[in-house]
Amino acid sequence: MAADTEPSIPSDGVGDRRRAARYVAPFLVLGVGNLILLLLWGLDPLWTFAILPPILFLSAIAWLAFRHDFHRRPAGSGPNR
Repeated sequence: MAADTEPSIPSDGVGDRRRAARYVAPFLVLGVGNLILLLLWGLDPLWTFAILPPILFLSAIAWLAFRHDFHRRPAGSGPNR
């Protein structure tokens, strides 16, 4: 059988954290940009900042998912599931 040709993962995880931040940063910037735009349009700041926790929460969940390679995990039954 052919050997598994998966790219090597850094042992310290710094590359994974940076890659995850690179993937999540545009969405975080869009969310914060929307907050600023709503404030500039004159919406009440209380209502504007009511959408800040979901933006931060989803960005954190996405960062964790990309940090721990959710797309490379096996889906079959076994000890790695």
